[in-house]
Amino acid sequence: MPATETLIIVFARAPEPGRAKTRLLPLLGADGAAALQALLIERTLATAVAASVGRVELWCAPSAQHPLLDAFMQRHGIEGITQCEGDLGARMQHAAMSALATNPRVLLIGTDCPALTPADLRAAAGALAAHDAVLIPAEDGGYVLLGLTQWDARLFTNIAWGGDQVLAATRERLAALDWRWQELPPLWDVDRPEDFVRLRNSGLMPELAGAPALSRNV
Repeated sequence: MPATETLIIVFARAPEPGRAKTRLLPLLGADGAAALQALLIERTLATAVAASVGRVELWCAPSAQHPLLDAFMQRHGIEGITQCEGDLGARMQHAAMSALATNPRVLLIGTDCPALTPADLRAAAGALAAHDAVLIPAEDGGYVLLGLTQWDARLFTNIAWGGDQVLAATRERLAALDWRWQELPPLWDVDRPEDFVRLRNSGLMPELAGAPALSRNV
């Protein structure tokens, strides 16, 4: 891979009813939440590929051999890798360590931020030319993107993942490491019922209106 390229790693869980977007089950039901997860994965992969900053990998749970995830990989022509065991921090650390062993830069993203654009990914990749790390904060106190040119276990351990202090804790770790980092404008992700309502009203994903499983309860 040329030194100018950046590997994008997308973390995704298979869109299985009852296992995907569980915080939205009361609003959407099991089938609706799974249908939303599938749409979010599709949008995120299309965004990552369109950014054209380098190769894209889908890091999969429960397995890269899962047929629902394999279909996304085949459609976008990308490689899939099974996520390791452990909490989100352990899985992100493993991905960062693996990526940076053979790539100069890596961007780690999930599938919960449909507001993320190819331009955002290009800006993040560009920031890594002069910084050790780059963040796109999430409005709920987390982050929707972490970009790195090096890794350290302190960025991924003893953090209350899913809480509203993830970003603050990560900033503290970056400062303690004496790394140079840049933050891009914050974005919002889709985790809670009010986030889904915001998404439908945003017009970002007009396909939501045509998805029967997503039209039943809302």
